[in-house]
Amino acid sequence: MCFSPEADVATAVVVGALGIDAWRHVDLARERPLAALPLVLAAHQLIQAFVWWGLRGEISSALGRSASWLYLAIAFGVLPVLVPVAVEALESAPRRPRMSVFVALGAVVSALLMYCIVRGPIHARIEGHHIVYAIDLWHGGVVTALYVVATCGALVLSEHRYVRRFGAVNLVAVLLLVWLDVDGFISLWCAWAAVVSVAIALHLRLRPAAGAAATTPP
Repeated sequence: MCFSPEADVATAVVVGALGIDAWRHVDLARERPLAALPLVLAAHQLIQAFVWWGLRGEISSALGRSASWLYLAIAFGVLPVLVPVAVEALESAPRRPRMSVFVALGAVVSALLMYCIVRGPIHARIEGHHIVYAIDLWHGGVVTALYVVATCGALVLSEHRYVRRFGAVNLVAVLLLVWLDVDGFISLWCAWAAVVSVAIALHLRLRPAAGAAATTPP
């Protein structure tokens, strides 16, 4: 993942196609935020291809910088809120207040990170086979930990087994990627999340349609 702009484009096409198919099979309105996640992550990977091209000098530097800004805005401003909101929408009414804590935490993290992005400066550079993004972040380790809690925590504590599995896999990936390459964490984890979100798309595509249990003879 993240080895080149071509790899990002290929990931975006595959995940996006599966996401569109999953969206077509959404039966309940409360499933829409979860179904949107693969589509957002697919767009995210496509945007990173433009970051690559900008850093390589294959497109204008202004377009490359805009792509870097948009990439970080989605990673830092959208995902910390979208993920817990998607999980909260799926939960039964008694369990939603617990998920609201993760939504609120994600909103706070998103606001802090977006402030840093808007204030600037932001930097991106190619290092090996991935892109390293850097912003001037106060207490970055704490904010990053809260980011992980807001996103992976909501998934892991869901009442739905397939969501918990998705969250557990992502949590392990987060810890592994931080251990392997903390500088490239943003780029690597977002690409990993895009690939693993295929599981969400396939679940929505293959699970029994709403109401099937009521129409199928025992």
